[in-house]
Amino acid sequence: MTAAVTAQSRPVKVRLSPSRASIGSGARTIAGFAVVAAAWEFIARVILGGTNLIAPPTGVVAASIENWDLYQRAVRITAWSAIRGFFWGNLVAIALASLVAVAPSVERVLLRLSLAVFCLPLVAMGPILRVVWGVGEGPQVTMAALAVFYTTLVPVLVGFRAVPQSWTDLIHSYGRGRFRVLATIRARASIPYLFAGLQVAAPAAFLGALVGEFTGADRGMGILTINSMRALKTDELWAVASISALVSMAAYVGVGAIGKRLSVGRPSLLMAPGSSGRAMSTSRRIARTAVEATITLAIIVVIWAGLMNFFDLDSYFAKRPSDVWRYMVSGPSASANRSEILESLSDTAQVVIPGYLLGLLLGAAAASIFDLFAAVRRTLTPIAVALRCVPIIAIAPLLVQAFGRGVAGMTITVAIMTFFPTLVACAHGLRQTPGQVLDFYAVYDTSRVRTLLSGQIPAMAPAFFAAARMAVPATILAATVAEWLATGSGIGNLMAIAAVSSRYETLWACVVIVTAIASISYGAVAVVERLVLSRVAPEQMQW
Repeated sequence: MTAAVTAQSRPVKVRLSPSRASIGSGARTIAGFAVVAAAWEFIARVILGGTNLIAPPTGVVAASIENWDLYQRAVRITAWSAIRGFFWGNLVAIALASLVAVAPSVERVLLRLSLAVFCLPLVAMGPILRVVWGVGEGPQVTMAALAVFYTTLVPVLVGFRAVPQSWTDLIHSYGRGRFRVLATIRARASIPYLFAGLQVAAPAAFLGALVGEFTGADRGMGILTINSMRALKTDELWAVASISALVSMAAYVGVGAIGKRLSVGRPSLLMAPGSSGRAMSTSRRIARTAVEATITLAIIVVIWAGLMNFFDLDSYFAKRPSDVWRYMVSGPSASANRSEILESLSDTAQVVIPGYLLGLLLGAAAASIFDLFAAVRRTLTPIAVALRCVPIIAIAPLLVQAFGRGVAGMTITVAIMTFFPTLVACAHGLRQTPGQVLDFYAVYDTSRVRTLLSGQIPAMAPAFFAAARMAVPATILAATVAEWLATGSGIGNLMAIAAVSSRYETLWACVVIVTAIASISYGAVAVVERLVLSRVAPEQMQW
């Protein structure tokens, strides 16, 4: 009787029809954009009027209309390079992930090689690829492919692992091998993660194509960005950045719509058993890591020298490993060369480290707030996605202008560029909470905050750490782009000067050092990830 009375006393929730709910959500989104546009116009016209820091929306629209023929031609050129790079980069990513799933023994070395490629600084690789490819769209397509393949590889691997152990045991009990497990179970389980990676890769491909155009192309959105920035045409610069953001956002939303249509629903609850064997000792783990790192380094050196010799590239600009070694270690000016690079790295580290940590923290916190408050999520998520899609190459100079060229301003710039990818990834991770977990908390009428803290955040951990790992080279890219284009300091500025003045040994040395630091930092994040996921998501620790 008491239960019946209690049930009857509960308020009845009125559910809106899907069409009315969609209209309401669209209205909130439009209202959110209207508020942002009004605030943007007020700040540009009243607070910062006459400073040429921010172009008002009306000025952006006027510049877009005035130069529309030029802009639409540039968009087509850049987008075509981005599409080709997107295709090839993601094809390689899926192929490598499938290889790892079928042959797990190659995972660690293969991922180290892939990581080294992903950590290559785009601002330095652009001039090198331009010299190698010459005139044409080769550098743009290559840069787009380099920008996307690892952002897809990592989520796909996470998705391949996100299957109940009992499912793989069932397939193995019928005498089937890893390839059948991949084709029948892992491929289906990876679909949400694949499209999460493809969503991130779509804007990244456009960014890669833009960076490629910065290095000597004669047309495209990258060239328009440089020309507007050098001519101090604020309205045109913001127009190019806004159009680039809209194109990237359209690709992001389009890929997301396809992924939603192919969605297989909420994932099943994963009950991964503990390891049946003895844990590897610390000394053996360190020895294995050292051996794998040595093998990876040897492979990189062989490939590097082999490609240079195979294509018979001029040693004046195509430096070999021995050239970099002589420049940094054994040459007569090695000490001065190291000092120059280390001093520049010190300037960059002062903004990269705090900006990276701040961006991760704020991104995870914002995703949690969005999950708790549906109205906030529906209103601000489209804005966050739009800002996530703004190419770093287009917005970095604007952020530097707005926040200044000092350490504080650069730290904020780096944090902003880390914040939005983390927010999107964490929001996706929260949505991957198994339905059984949510049902369990609902049965006991658990509060939303308690459900979030004890149920959803552990489920978000794989997505958060995937974002944290991929944010390492992305953060370095944001800092070096800002230094390259606007600040006149740091390792990004040194690479720009080296490229312009044909100091190719300096440029190649910077590439090696930045890649090594990014790889080591990435590995440090992976160690923390492994410690955390071994407790909250043990299925990620095994195939």
